[in-house]
Amino acid sequence: MRQIITRFTDDDLYKFTMCCAVIENYPRTRVKYEFNDRDNTEYPPGFADLLREQIAMLENVTITDEEIAFMRRRCNYIPQWFFSYLKGFRYDRRWVTVSQDEAGHLSVVFEGNWSETILLEVKVLAIISELYYMVTGSERMLDYGDYYTRSYTKAARMIAAGCEFCDMGTRRRASFEAQDTAVRAMRDCTVANPGPGRFKGTSNVYFAMKYDLTPVGTMAHEFICAIAGMYGPLMANHIAMTKWAHTYRGALGTFLYDTYGWRIFSLNFSEDFANMFRGLRVDSGDNREQLDRIVAKYRSLNIDPLTKQIVFSNALNVDRAIELQAYAEGKCRPFYGIGTHFTNDFAGIRPRNIVIKLTAVKITESWPFYCPTCKLSEDEGKYSGARDTVDRFRTILQLPPL
Repeated sequence: MRQIITRFTDDDLYKFTMCCAVIENYPRTRVKYEFNDRDNTEYPPGFADLLREQIAMLENVTITDEEIAFMRRRCNYIPQWFFSYLKGFRYDRRWVTVSQDEAGHLSVVFEGNWSETILLEVKVLAIISELYYMVTGSERMLDYGDYYTRSYTKAARMIAAGCEFCDMGTRRRASFEAQDTAVRAMRDCTVANPGPGRFKGTSNVYFAMKYDLTPVGTMAHEFICAIAGMYGPLMANHIAMTKWAHTYRGALGTFLYDTYGWRIFSLNFSEDFANMFRGLRVDSGDNREQLDRIVAKYRSLNIDPLTKQIVFSNALNVDRAIELQAYAEGKCRPFYGIGTHFTNDFAGIRPRNIVIKLTAVKITESWPFYCPTCKLSEDEGKYSGARDTVDRFRTILQLPPL
């Protein structure tokens, strides 16, 4: 079977930026991650064996001088020592345990040093998604010529509506070629249609390099979840913002605030942080309601929300983004990160509803036990973690029981 991931930077930028922050602040921390198929898919017999083979193949994927040169040029906020780390980085199949039960349900668990296992999540999700279509024969339904045309049209509509947007679809793409096709089409459309909106780049570092685009991204919930597991959820956002600012000195200043809901974040989001960070990312809840909360918070701190960028990334498609653009006009500087709708929107193909989430953490390898953690977003459907951990965190945060 062909190898699905062949490029080291065929990954989202936020995994690299978080990896750098982890080494800087938590170099001895160990973690566990778990795969979750929200659709409870029954995978074909032997799928786990094929996935193990693909993960083992990652051991021959190393970063090239060309990739390092590109990241140094376009990601100048990343310290130079980190590229030496990436040059010596090697994946290890022993970090991953894969199994499949009699019904076909898939189990994938990562365990190891946070600074190493952090670079597995996006690649393994992309492998599972593409491998599923390969094994089931669905890949034969992927018409890339038509997909280029439809992707171009999506970009044209966004640009005409004044939307600034990016691709964030690596994790659940139909295939490497599907994301390649979509990014190329949107790049071409932007060249041919200069404004008022603009395709600003992609979260995938390799495709950014291939098409001379800007790699886009900052952080994921994982960073705050791990800190909450180590120190508790009440001040996890405060600690995360402090550590992020220490690492990047004001760059990469878009904070993902919804890990434990708006209420606790708002209590942590003081005037100094509000001035320091460029903006916030909305990834759960009602987009309009969340925007109104953010705008009110900035105004309460005597900060003009029109100076702040709000990144919307919650289950967007072109229609929803255009509607939201009209609502956000005059309130902030809106930006749209769109994932599955850009990279897995083929007729007759159902996108995989899959995630890999950090579930446990220990501060150093010398600790004899892990501390469980979870995510409590504005949508209960996006919660992750064991039910007892969710209940305990909700109690600590003084949220009503589920």
